[in-house]
Amino acid sequence: MVDDGGKVVGVFSEADLVRRTEIGTEKQRPWWLEALTPGSMLAAEFAKAHGLRVSEIMSPHVVSASEETSLEEIATLLEKHRIKRVPIIEDGKLIGIVSRSNLIQALASSLQAEPAEETDREIRQELLSRLADQDWTDFGSRNIIVTGGVVHLWGLVGSPEERTALISLAEGVRGVVGVSDEMIPSYS
Repeated sequence: MVDDGGKVVGVFSEADLVRRTEIGTEKQRPWWLEALTPGSMLAAEFAKAHGLRVSEIMSPHVVSASEETSLEEIATLLEKHRIKRVPIIEDGKLIGIVSRSNLIQALASSLQAEPAEETDREIRQELLSRLADQDWTDFGSRNIIVTGGVVHLWGLVGSPEERTALISLAEGVRGVVGVSDEMIPSYS
């Protein structure tokens, strides 16, 4: 929500409508916990559950970011505060909103980017380098072959989770156009 001057004064979302008297979802506490709850908190909850104006229901504490904030930081804000959108504010004024779906679009776009002209040797070296950083596997270098941008993973693998992680690791290397899973389970 913005005031007449365009300054952000609060956020109104579906979460602000969850605890409402009209639908019987206002917050209920045991009597002993209510006796310990500060009066100001009880009053704020009452206003949210019974209020008829946006100013009574909206959240006045706005979790926001600037247009210089990285996508990683925005993803952290969304997760940490359990929100679906982050307003982008400059000089107190709303200039945009980044939603979870925007982050998914950014991820999808990065995955669809043109594959780099990496050689099979460069792809293999990068994959081996990333593999060396992983403590969860002892998958050997002799078990990785790259041909035409396709990573061939073969040999014994210790668990279904390790198999999935190895495929994911290979798919994340720049220039990889496919992964051929030729691994043999050494688990039952």
